[in-house]
Formats: sequence, structure tokens, C-alpha cells
Amino acid sequence: MIRTPVVFIHGAWLHALSWERWEERFAAVGYTTRAPGWPGEAATVREARERPEALAGIGLDDLTDHHAAVVASCEVPPVIVGHSVGGLIAQQLIGAGLGRAAVAIAPAPFSAVAPPPDEGCAGGLVDVPLQLPVGRFREVFANAVSSEEATLLHERYAVPGPGRLLGELGRGGAARRLEAMVDTANTARGPLLLVSGQEDLVVPDRLTRGAYKEYGDSTAPTDLKQFADRGHSLVVDSGWRSVADYVLGWLDRRGVRP
Repeated sequence: MIRTPVVFIHGAWLHALSWERWEERFAAVGYTTRAPGWPGEAATVREARERPEALAGIGLDDLTDHHAAVVASCEVPPVIVGHSVGGLIAQQLIGAGLGRAAVAIAPAPFSAVAPPPDEGCAGGLVDVPLQLPVGRFREVFANAVSSEEATLLHERYAVPGPGRLLGELGRGGAARRLEAMVDTANTARGPLLLVSGQEDLVVPDRLTRGAYKEYGDSTAPTDLKQFADRGHSLVVDSGWRSVADYVLGWLDRRGVRP
């Protein structure tokens, strides 16, 4: 019997290791799991910090194509679970008819819901790796947990983000330079779940709610789950299990099982 695969896609500033507990949880109920790194991503967090230039030049199109190939290589259509930039990619892939179902957690916004660039943003892309310092990580990324926990999360999972990608998405002090498109009208796609943390400062809840509204004219199954008192670190912090278990329950309710 072929088991249902799950492909996990991480976002910027986190290593693929960030899915370690999710992989264990999903495997425990019978799914097979894959958490591929980005193209050029080092095997460990330490190596990624020592060789940040390995991700130089990586943009959203590169990541989308890379993960589309991973999804296509699965023996049967997988569930796609993405966080942040990975959540945007998950929507792009399911919208293109790839995968059996998708979950976008605190997804980076696509163009229809992305806020306009700040007037003070620099106009050009700086293609250098950008590390999120531990203090900034605590303040913005892991703002809904204790300072001690945020520091531990930074130590275990945080890696530099590619400057080109961050610039394309309007991060790292650059104006957004990319039209991030998602096919919200595909009625033949699999089920999609959008998840937000209501204390998220990186991808505010209103942007995820805005994305959900963009799917309003489609008859394809689309659901929204909002977690109170959760920030952008909701997939890696001490509350990860409640999010993972909700996703498992949602998949079961949508008829997707191991």
C-alpha cells in the first residue's frame, strides 16, 4: 500500500530542520514525509551560517520550480505544507494543480493582498545574505513566546535569508520587485487550508484573511484557521503541536488520510 506523502516547505530565516517535529508527528500517524532544503541549502544550521553565500541569487521562481519538481517526483500526489514563503509556494503549487491538498501557514502574501512598499524602502535588490539577529528574531519572529524560548529557537533553526528573495518580497529594506501570482480561481484544485497567528508581526493575520477572501469566488474547498496569541514562530515554538494536530484533523475531515 502506498502511503500519502507530505512535503514540507520552510520559509526565510529558518532551516529545513524547522520541520523536524512535524515530520515525526505526521510519520507517527502513517504519512511519509519530506522536508527538502532550498537549492544550495547546507545540510545543517551551522553550515548554513558559515556558508551563507550558498543561497546567493535564489529567488521566488527558483524556489517554486524546485519544490514543484519535488512534488512531481512523489509516487502519488502529496499534501503540501508550507510556512511563510513556503506557504506562498504551497498556494502556487496547489493552484497549478500540483499536490492533493495544501496548507499555507502564515503565508507570505501574493500580489493581490500584499501591502504596498514603504515609501522609505530602497529601490534596488541587495543580493547578499541577510541574517535576522537574535534580538530582532525575538521582537518580530518569535514575539509571542518568552525571550528565553525565542533565543533557543534562534540558536537551533535560524539561518541567513537570500537577499534576492527578501528583496522580491519587500523584506530586508528593499521595495518589492516581484509579482507573486497565485491562481485563486482554479476550481479543480485540491483542498487548501490557510492558517494565521493573530499576533504575527511578520505576516499579520489581516493579510492571511485577505488571501482567504481572494478565494471567495472559487468552489474549490478553502478554509481558514486563526490561532489566537500566536506569532510567526507558530510552527517551531512550544505551541507547534496544536497547529500540527489541527492540520491533521483538517486533512482527515477533507478526506485526506495516510
